[in-house]
Amino acid sequence: MAKTEVYSWRLDRQRKMAMESEARREGISLAEVLDRLTQEWLESQGHRNGDDAVEQARLHAAAAKCFGTLSGGGPYDSENVRTLVRKRLKERYGR
Repeated sequence: MAKTEVYSWRLDRQRKMAMESEARREGISLAEVLDRLTQEWLESQGHRNGDDAVEQARLHAAAAKCFGTLSGGGPYDSENVRTLVRKRLKERYGR
């Protein structure tokens, strides 16, 4: 994945030195250490790398409580919208 964002934060000297030491020990950059740490933290919080199936299921379950609860017959229901849009376009553009 291409890295395009830059972020900086403050941390105490001992933590920075420990992170740099660990990066040298593993033969990787400090940026790679930070990338690994943030990825592990995100995964522990339930975030998956681009896979939001769990979140989508949760949202669907929440929305499902409302399925079928709207009643039709109003001026903006799906049966009338097409007619209204065409009328407004005709009024605006004379088509």
